[in-house]
Amino acid sequence: MGAKIGVAVLGATGVVGQRLVAALKDHPWFELSAVTGSERSAGLPYGRAVNWRLGGEAPRCAAEMIVKETSPDGIEASVVLSALDSSVAADAERRFRAAGFTVVSNASACRLDPEVPLIIPEINPSHLALAPIQRARHKGAIVTNPNCSTIGLCLALAPLMPLGPRAVRVTTLQALSGAGYPGVASLDAIDNVLPFIAGEEEKLEREPLKIFGDIKSSGVVNARLAVSAQCNRVAVTEGHLLSVSVETAQRLDEAEASALLNSYPSKIAAFGLPSAVDKPVVVMEDQSRPQPRLDRDSGGGMTVTVGRVRKTAAGDLRLVALVHNTIRGAAGGTLLIAEMMKAQDLL
Repeated sequence: MGAKIGVAVLGATGVVGQRLVAALKDHPWFELSAVTGSERSAGLPYGRAVNWRLGGEAPRCAAEMIVKETSPDGIEASVVLSALDSSVAADAERRFRAAGFTVVSNASACRLDPEVPLIIPEINPSHLALAPIQRARHKGAIVTNPNCSTIGLCLALAPLMPLGPRAVRVTTLQALSGAGYPGVASLDAIDNVLPFIAGEEEKLEREPLKIFGDIKSSGVVNARLAVSAQCNRVAVTEGHLLSVSVETAQRLDEAEASALLNSYPSKIAAFGLPSAVDKPVVVMEDQSRPQPRLDRDSGGGMTVTVGRVRKTAAGDLRLVALVHNTIRGAAGGTLLIAEMMKAQDLL
């Protein structure tokens, strides 16, 4: 692959930023060249600025780097991975785009912008064609990673798309780490379930329509699919569990549906991407699985595990899906997009 590509991580001190920094430590294609943070962190060595939450210590490649302000000025990198909070992401990412950078973002701020592709590489890699169109208009480009629960839902739905899904109902049980650090107060979380997460239901109901939509020169035409979501925060550290019901035009029995899910071919297998897994979706036969504690790290956290595939009395399909929210649903998914763009000469 030649010399490694320099990568800057925006919002590097947060939970997702730390995951990105850790993933870049020994990456065969990319190397960490800059980290940015808030005004409180800027000017400090990363090792002092970060409250490292992943065990051990921050990687040496990052620990002595001076945290820079989140500005394109003075950033020496070919690609930018954004783990910024959405409240500041839209302005910052567009400034980096205007400066000629390719920004691959985990933030929600630009996901539904018609110019910006919303990518799960195993599902809609063709939508990356929007990146060169952006460059012609803005000099750089923004590409986004979906919401952490959306990724789990869409990877579970993708094998079922040939059945003509008409309506999807999903209830999520989302891990505490999805709220960032320090996140939910312990006295709110312990012995409790919080039945509301601001903005989550809207993301789950809107983002899949773009992901499964058709690419056009002017943007993406949304898929015709009705998604209804209810989102809950539960006292689990990592791993979002989704209970899904799918109404389809074509009906299959449980065994046929399980086989379809378990044999889903990855559209990116031929590219040899370092973060990709051979099977992005795996079906578990044990009726008590998947479980966050036991299954969230499947495929190094990049595999969505599915279980309890069954038919309802009305003939709909039901299933449970588990996604590692900070790896597959955030940092790992973002890095995988950058790898896909590198493999297609789109960086």
